Amino acid sequence: MPFSCGSLGWPAEAMADFTRTITPEPGDIDELGHVNNAVWVRWVQDMATAHWSAVARAEDQAAFIWVVVRHEIDYLGNVGPGEPVTARTWISDMPKGARFDRNVEFTDAAGKLVVRAKTTWAMIDKASGRIARVRAEVAAPFFS
Repeated sequence: MPFSCGSLGWPAEAMADFTRTITPEPGDIDELGHVNNAVWVRWVQDMATAHWSAVARAEDQAAFIWVVVRHEIDYLGNVGPGEPVTARTWISDMPKGARFDRNVEFTDAAGKLVVRAKTTWAMIDKASGRIARVRAEVAAPFFS
């Protein structure tokens, strides 16, 4: 589908979800017997990185890196040792300047939502170390 969001050149439709199954390891479990909150944050970041690596153009991966500027996380349930979760991430909103929002949801084996997050990332130009506007051609692979 060609770009169709006005003069900004942003694509109109969000890309299909990117998913992975994650099974907690013993070190991921806290004293309450479930996945530690800090581990969920790591998994949110891991999903964003995996999605970028799987979808972004090679030249963009070589030129840019991302830093988190905001995490918004709702902890709705728990999983324990060895209980797999399905992690799903997607981009729902067009980039705003250097910022790109990403959604991540984790569901347990029964399909129950246990954690959801919306994270804002800022794109950094590797050569200069400065923030960089997310151009249409960088965002395009994340939209259909």
